[in-house]
Amino acid sequence: MNYSVGQVAGFAGVTVRTLHHYDEIGLLVPGERSTAGHRRYGDADLERLQRILFYRELGFPLEEVAALLDDPEADPRAHLRRQHELLTARIEKLQRMAAAVEHAMEARRMGINLTPEERFEVFGDKDPDQHAEEAEQRWGGTEAYAESQRRAARYTKADWQRMKAEVDDWSARYAALVTGAEPPTGERAMDLAEEHRQHISAWFYDCPYALHRGLAEMYVSDERFKAFYDSMAPGLAEHLKEAIEANAARHTV
Repeated sequence: MNYSVGQVAGFAGVTVRTLHHYDEIGLLVPGERSTAGHRRYGDADLERLQRILFYRELGFPLEEVAALLDDPEADPRAHLRRQHELLTARIEKLQRMAAAVEHAMEARRMGINLTPEERFEVFGDKDPDQHAEEAEQRWGGTEAYAESQRRAARYTKADWQRMKAEVDDWSARYAALVTGAEPPTGERAMDLAEEHRQHISAWFYDCPYALHRGLAEMYVSDERFKAFYDSMAPGLAEHLKEAIEANAARHTV
């Protein structure tokens, strides 16, 4: 079987002009000609074209492609091994690029405009986007969620660092309070609960006492939030819930 230049162009997804050029520079010279002098391509020509297009897809210039294909030391298996190595490297590079783009898309969706290095520097292994999709599903239609997104979109690396420093300081003080067996209805616990509420209002959205109470309930009913707070000190999630409720009661009497 042999094929015309038009048929091969259709098979390979290239133009007739490209095939003519490959013929002119000696990269792909058809094995046969018709009686009228037209190019006719056989199976060996198609196999060579496949290799040419593979190397071209990987960015090799035509001169290097010709050198690779015409290397007298290379055999078909060597070509396949080389192609496999190059293709594997290309896939790994594209996967890294895709991961970087996906990360950037997620960061933009969450309004956290930091590079991966900055995000790791600020948050460490605590990914702020871990529950982003669920948060959007649960609260995406609320004004509080929209306000949080608007604010977060404006924050710089320094802002996130300052915010995290505040959280770390509060966490250490509340953990010490729990470890010291101070009651959740005591003044210090209620003051820290109020600080917690004001932190939310300052950085994310207005958090009135009724909403703060709702968050407190979630901190013990949702195992992930409970684990997060209890990791600071055993029993901290339940302690904080009671402190938030006591603080709300003293401000809404």
